Amino acid sequence: MKVVLQNLTKRFPNRNKKGDDVIAVNDFNFEIPDGKLIGLLGPSGCGKSTTLNLICGLETPTSGRILFGEDDVTRLPPENRGVGLVFQNYALYPHLTVQENIMFPLQNLRGADKLTRPQMLEKAMTAAKLVQIDGLMERKPSELSGGQQQRVAIARALVKMPRVLLLDEPLSNLDARLRLQTREEIRRIQQETGITTIFVTHDQDEAMSISDMIVVMKDGVVQQIGAPQEVYDSPVNLFVATFLGTPPINVLDGEVKGEKLYIGGAAVCDVPGVGDQPVSVGIRPEGFTLDENGPFEVSLSRVEVMGRDTSVVSTHPASRNPVIRSIIPARNKVDRTRRTVRFTLMPEKVFIFDARDDRRICFDAE
Repeated sequence: MKVVLQNLTKRFPNRNKKGDDVIAVNDFNFEIPDGKLIGLLGPSGCGKSTTLNLICGLETPTSGRILFGEDDVTRLPPENRGVGLVFQNYALYPHLTVQENIMFPLQNLRGADKLTRPQMLEKAMTAAKLVQIDGLMERKPSELSGGQQQRVAIARALVKMPRVLLLDEPLSNLDARLRLQTREEIRRIQQETGITTIFVTHDQDEAMSISDMIVVMKDGVVQQIGAPQEVYDSPVNLFVATFLGTPPINVLDGEVKGEKLYIGGAAVCDVPGVGDQPVSVGIRPEGFTLDENGPFEVSLSRVEVMGRDTSVVSTHPASRNPVIRSIIPARNKVDRTRRTVRFTLMPEKVFIFDARDDRRICFDAE
């Protein structure tokens, strides 16, 4: 099911009854293709959960339209939209078994949609098998692990085969290993069912690993939309560049003179076509090559060996971060007795941004 958001805006009255309204979502335009998994990504308070609530009908937009396919559902009640919603806190009924929790949405069907008990049991078992909990049907939620409870919540959302599946921070309550396993399961389930899915998270690793496309938001405004790798490799502004990536991008003050990028007085990279100006510089951690004759010199703090990679932690007067992290292959040995380390920078991993508005300034990196 294709989902179209047209000029979607949501304003909330100021709680102090003074000043301007709070704009949680500001003129959101996006078409979500049928059968794709979309990640809504951004820091807390950026408007991603409000957007999800608008799509499912828990909130009413101040202006704009929401379409499922060709159907305008903007004013349609949540129960009539055909959506499945999975919350962060599972929201399972503690007194019901797994089977009864999954069947619950089916018991509320009326009229032509009403099902017999055997039909409900069959659908519940199908949903349980899809999330691989069919052996736990007689247990109560208190007898399940966090990951199993989350699977029950997903099965309950899928049991009616919704037109759109909405996931609101579904992995936040799980430990690191279980988060990885469950997000892989969500991707598998989405691909098997073909249901259009919108996944809300503040964790950029989650969004990038399973999404067909990501939408990066800040203060209710969409910053960038695109394939995860595309957005990572070509951020439109400094916010997007800093939000995506683990470890985060290194940000430094720089200057362009004569089509060369200078950091701390050293020419570190050619930037053809860029005029002379002060700039903000972003360098991805993997954009450093160890080179004893390299133009970029930093003060060595420590070296962290991480198995296949080595993280060189250093400082530089022009850095806006407390430290600079450079990720290099473990086979490259760093002389820890030296006070400084030199690098050559990979041009495709170096981004420059206008110092006035943080918009990216593109240059030919080849």
